[in-house]
Amino acid sequence: MSQNPSQPENQIAYFATGCFWGAERRFWQMDGVVETSVGYMGGNKAEPTYKEVCTGETGHAEMVKVVFNSSVVTYNRLLQEFWTMHDPTSLNKQGGDIGTQYRSAIYTTTPDQLIEAVNTRDRYEEVLIQNGMDKICTEIQEADGHEYWLAEEYHQRYLEKNPNGYDCHSSTGVAFPILVN
Repeated sequence: MSQNPSQPENQIAYFATGCFWGAERRFWQMDGVVETSVGYMGGNKAEPTYKEVCTGETGHAEMVKVVFNSSVVTYNRLLQEFWTMHDPTSLNKQGGDIGTQYRSAIYTTTPDQLIEAVNTRDRYEEVLIQNGMDKICTEIQEADGHEYWLAEEYHQRYLEKNPNGYDCHSSTGVAFPILVN
């Protein structure tokens, strides 16, 4: 059953974790995620192509757009998945993928998302440092003013079409700290 992405309880979130194929799959598998797509965001060229983004000259990051039902999955839960599915301490690099298009980034769509993104970054960074890792270098900005450009069709749900395809995610191996009340 398909849900309407424009329902009031649905929100949009944008995440960049390096190569967008594996990140998109991690998000689409989560309960409460209504829709995902991959694209480019944070750059200086209208309608960039994958080839142009890969040059590093457009300034775009490979981004996953996540439409989620906030009554089923919280933004905080999406952030926990985001922080642990890649290495947010690695600047412009995830595993063998190197370049500004592979940077770690969160573009928020509400003031509450911005607050949660910063708060979860600070919590996770504290744990990473305790485990001998560097500080987080994830870019956190408001999405407003940053156009999301849909990537080419062959990139959409790539790992669904190519189950054994490339999925580069260099996790830190450090769990996100869960608060117990």
